Amino acid sequence: MPVRSLTAMPSTLISKTEYDPDRKVLFVWFVASGQRYEFEDVPPEIFAAFRSAFAKGRYFNNHIRNRFRYKRHNT
Repeated sequence: MPVRSLTAMPSTLISKTEYDPDRKVLFVWFVASGQRYEFEDVPPEIFAAFRSAFAKGRYFNNHIRNRFRYKRHNT
């Protein structure tokens, strides 16, 4: 089973994230909609920078959104 890192986000945009390093999939849950998105082929260094960024929403918008293929899940 892959090791996953689940992180609660202190963000008004993102409620939590989870990362599967074996599959390079980043899971992001959004505060407003409660929906989960799966972003594919996200390098571990992008997730690490995202997790440590001061402004999570800004980092997400500048470095992840519209840069990686994704799937939306209604949760």
